[in-house]
Amino acid sequence: MTATTISRTHVDHGSAELPEIVDPRKVTPKDARAMSRQFFDQLAVLEEGTHRYQYVRNTLIEMNMSLVRYAAGRFRSRGADEMEDIVQVGMIGLIKAIDRFELTREVEFTTFAVPYIVGEIKRFFRDTSWAVHVPRRLQEARVELARATEELRTRLGRTPTVKELAELMSLTEEEVIEARLASNGYNSSSLDAAINGDEDGEAALADFIGAEDPAMELVEDFHSLAPLIAELNERDRQIIHLRFVEELTQSQIGERLGCSQMHVSRLLSRTLARLREGLLTTR
Repeated sequence: MTATTISRTHVDHGSAELPEIVDPRKVTPKDARAMSRQFFDQLAVLEEGTHRYQYVRNTLIEMNMSLVRYAAGRFRSRGADEMEDIVQVGMIGLIKAIDRFELTREVEFTTFAVPYIVGEIKRFFRDTSWAVHVPRRLQEARVELARATEELRTRLGRTPTVKELAELMSLTEEEVIEARLASNGYNSSSLDAAINGDEDGEAALADFIGAEDPAMELVEDFHSLAPLIAELNERDRQIIHLRFVEELTQSQIGERLGCSQMHVSRLLSRTLARLREGLLTTR
């Protein structure tokens, strides 16, 4: 840690000091681990949206970029052409980890962040390996279907029926058919491919594809969240409303409710964790 890289500066809140880092990307991983706790401690008491808050958050992101490079190294076999995309996706995971990390977890930030980064990269590979978007349960069912089909084909000496596959996989016949249809998402055709039989000549495949409505992706999440939010007490529901509907900062919410920004932060974190756990349970 050199003097040309780091100097000392006073933070706006209390008497605490933070290192003023000239180039956070040059901070060594060892130094980043040591300093991250100080920065997270300050991030918790700073008001969102302020210049100081952005400085602390951005510094945390930049000086922990080595975690992204470390995680991306696990996927080096994917090829050099993909590494830039992998690093960019890993940065998304790092940012999510920083926004969700709390010192009260009593774990090192590196331990908390790496699974987020790796998970984001794996999600990228999973989603981009399919020609069209297919629900995760059907992606997993496709793999099971392929194994079951091969097992029965070897055992029976012929292609198994839907009923035989359903019995082996402990699924209904409708679910097996749905998994088969989902398998088509692994293959794609050009949108410019000509389709014969049109009265006016050849039509392109793109002519028969409707436009995607982005709002439709939110319907399932809203439907799942509604009963979970209804189970919250009135104060927690009010905080969720003020934060995500009225888009108030935590400090503004604290003024509205007559409590500190730190207390709002703890209540919001607890409530979001409860909602997140509820969503994962229902899926």
